[in-house]
Amino acid sequence: MHHSDQGSQYTSEQFQRLLADNGITCWMSRAGNVWDNSVMESFFSSLKTERTARKVYRTRNETRADVFDYIERFYNPRRRHSKLGYLSPMEFEARAMLA
Repeated sequence: MHHSDQGSQYTSEQFQRLLADNGITCWMSRAGNVWDNSVMESFFSSLKTERTARKVYRTRNETRADVFDYIERFYNPRRRHSKLGYLSPMEFEARAMLA
């Protein structure tokens, strides 16, 4: 799934064909609705700022492994989120299961 706003680069026939040819579903936020995408924009901002901005990746596999490492070994288990009461996502879910 590819989530984007309704920018011309994403709505173009060429880009839509590229997604379809690769079996990717396109999902766009509604026009003028900035909240549809806010969670993902926040995540990708964190990913870029905290991990990928200063790195040069040689291969897709190297990139994939590093992003996986960021999500599974840092972002979910250790990174504290203000919207979750300064708990990590895993801590938040564990506490929610006990409630």
